[in-house]
Amino acid sequence: MPFVRFTGFEKNVVEHVAPAIIEDFAAIANIPQEIVKIELLQVEKIINSPQSVEIYMFPREQEKHDAIAKMINEHLKNEGFHRAHIFYVLLQPSLYYKEGLPLNEIPRKTVHET
Repeated sequence: MPFVRFTGFEKNVVEHVAPAIIEDFAAIANIPQEIVKIELLQVEKIINSPQSVEIYMFPREQEKHDAIAKMINEHLKNEGFHRAHIFYVLLQPSLYYKEGLPLNEIPRKTVHET
């Protein structure tokens, strides 16, 4: 957690940008890189379905959400994708379960995890 889900992109594009996005995302959100998940969703486009990036994560300060969206947009623009939609699906730690138990708090990088 968090999950960054790409829709409408080729697999090689996502694989290429994933390492930099994980590194930058973790730094902005102050979380370990190991918990950032990147996924490519396969959808069947019907009408007006843009390339998009869905970010499932726990709420942070607005400035962090803005910085993460801007960072992802910059990585995509560097690959030639200028019109991707980026949006958040915000989750609650008390409603996110791991091994049947709610997390109850937002994971953060600890002092010794630099």
